[in-house]
Amino acid sequence: MAGEGEVIACHTLEVWNEKVKEANESKKLIVIDFTASWCPPCRFIAPVFADMAKKFTNVVFFKIDVDELQDVAKEFKVEAMPTFVYMKEGNIVDRVVGAAKDEIHEKLMKHGGLVASA
Repeated sequence: MAGEGEVIACHTLEVWNEKVKEANESKKLIVIDFTASWCPPCRFIAPVFADMAKKFTNVVFFKIDVDELQDVAKEFKVEAMPTFVYMKEGNIVDRVVGAAKDEIHEKLMKHGGLVASA
């Protein structure tokens, strides 16, 4: 699995299946950013999401481009970008639609994200 503090970008179904299986087995909170290259709010929130990955080292952060992995976006019923899906052990526990930085952060805290000591 990628190092702590990184966002794991999945560009193929094979990589996604392998990485999400590893993440589920770790029993850590998973946050998936469903994004698109043509989406201005997605580009706005991307560096914020990357910064959260550095702070919440006990959480696994994924980035999925909906145009590259349409089947994964459909599986998670993504209808707008960005959409952030929170999972624990394969079960969806929450979601945020839109580049709502504070809400994304609140749900990280709610579902067990601990800020790493600096």
